[in-house]
Amino acid sequence: MSTLIDFILHIDDHLVQIVGTFGNWTYVILFVMIFIETGIVIFPFLPGDSLLFAAAALAANAEYHLNICLLFFIFLAAAVIGDTVNYHIGHHMGLAASNNSFFGRFINRDKLKVAEDFFNKHGGKTIAIARFVPIVRTFAPFVSGGSNMHYMHFLHYNFIGGLAWVVVCLSGGYFFGNIPFVQQHFSLVALAIVFISLLPMVFAYLKHRFGKPSVE
Repeated sequence: MSTLIDFILHIDDHLVQIVGTFGNWTYVILFVMIFIETGIVIFPFLPGDSLLFAAAALAANAEYHLNICLLFFIFLAAAVIGDTVNYHIGHHMGLAASNNSFFGRFINRDKLKVAEDFFNKHGGKTIAIARFVPIVRTFAPFVSGGSNMHYMHFLHYNFIGGLAWVVVCLSGGYFFGNIPFVQQHFSLVALAIVFISLLPMVFAYLKHRFGKPSVE
């Protein structure tokens, strides 16, 4: 876990090492990382927003030879395909079956419950909204599949959410990632990105925990 935290906080340094070591294979590595983060429900803790931001920041610097247009298509494909795989996992397993399955042992039930509540409140829009909420982003497609949401309906929100997520994160990294203050305090920026991304889930929890019960 400490290694993962170090990777998130110093993701810019680690990406520089990856680019220097693997060259063009960096694109494949980045695709796999985002695909796993969005597509495999047992890995909701992997970096997403900060990874896109950091990759775009490197692309804005000619020294690292990363193409921002290629990054856009790679991240968009990874996000959409990842959510699609996650949807089908949930669809074939079912939410109830996951409680007793071997695969279900690796699923954080509390986080899954948060995603279920999010899905019940926002419906299909959850797929798009959840792109900007870590953890929920990974569980939302699984929940939608387990809830038998129509696939074409899911795919519509999947693409819209993935497109918006990639555009926002890459634009932010490309235009702000090489500001001297951001470069010198990237660990704080990474924490800020994660914190801001978690705010919707925190507000939803607080409203559920302390809100007035509805009168039927």
